[in-house]
Amino acid sequence: MIKIFQGWLERYFADEEAVLLAVILVASLLIVASMGVVLAPMIAAIIIAFLMQGLVTKLKLWGIPHNVAVSITFLLLTSVITLGMLFLLPAFWRQLINLFNETPKMLVQGQELLLLLPKEYPALVTEQQVTELIGALGIEVTQWGQSILSFSLGQLPVLLGVLIYVVLVPILVFFFLKDSAQMLAWLSSVLPQRRPIMKKIWQEMNLQIANYVRGKAIEIVIVAGVSSVTFSLLGLNYALLLGVAVGFSVLVPYIGAAVVTLPVAIVAFFQWGWGNEFIYVMVAYGIIQMLDGNVLVPLLFSEAVKMHPVVIVLAVLVFGGLWGFWGVFFAIPLATLCKAIMNAWPTAKKLNEGEEITE
Repeated sequence: MIKIFQGWLERYFADEEAVLLAVILVASLLIVASMGVVLAPMIAAIIIAFLMQGLVTKLKLWGIPHNVAVSITFLLLTSVITLGMLFLLPAFWRQLINLFNETPKMLVQGQELLLLLPKEYPALVTEQQVTELIGALGIEVTQWGQSILSFSLGQLPVLLGVLIYVVLVPILVFFFLKDSAQMLAWLSSVLPQRRPIMKKIWQEMNLQIANYVRGKAIEIVIVAGVSSVTFSLLGLNYALLLGVAVGFSVLVPYIGAAVVTLPVAIVAFFQWGWGNEFIYVMVAYGIIQMLDGNVLVPLLFSEAVKMHPVVIVLAVLVFGGLWGFWGVFFAIPLATLCKAIMNAWPTAKKLNEGEEITE
């Protein structure tokens, strides 16, 4: 066993840079896992700055000085946040409250429909089974309501923290955009001068992550906006709520679109039943999903992430379980990073081949 372990170490840690890279990766994971909540504003600011860096670069290509480009980008960011808090957030909150108020009525209608099943299909469903199901659903809804009430009363300090983040994160974003070159230069000076593997991983990932993150953010905004407007024009209740849900569903490939179909169908059914309006909403939703997958995604993402669907779903489950929303958002880039590290990782065989080529 010792010889096997020693051989494995010699194979994968024969190069000093491999050891350093492993230490950096483990330290980064430990810091995020242990201090993720404390560092949440910093991480969020880095992500937003990464999203906005493309606009700064484009403005500089047009001949605008760096500080002016950063100021314009920061002004645009704060304007979007302000408009969202003044107009979108109140409308979103009103629709959410209305949905909570309408939930008991929907539950009564659902119970009436369930009670019809034993009469329509007596060989498949019994009245006792329906009664037990209704009782179980009632208990779940009661617990859900109590959880929401306890959250609303017990999380007031969290709301205060959110207000602090609203002020703190934009300030951090400004300095990250303004001094990004100096920060990267300092980080480069701390690392060893000779680091070919790290450079290879950075070059491979920088373009892909930038393309993915910015493209995914634009995709969420477009899909959410188009869905909200479409649902509103069709007269569907809670159009903004459902449109935002459809927009964020693109974060989880293959699963998100299927999951968000359920609330759209439920709201449309309780509003119109099996009428023509229900069909129009579901057809429009299907067209939006089709256009997103076949038109919008190829336009936004210049380089497709070639990864098996099973790997993508596994990455979403693992990273989402570790880091919640941001884990889901970055599941594919993180999986791509893991793949790039494994491909670039120096092994004894690669080192020997490199020496032979050099000779």
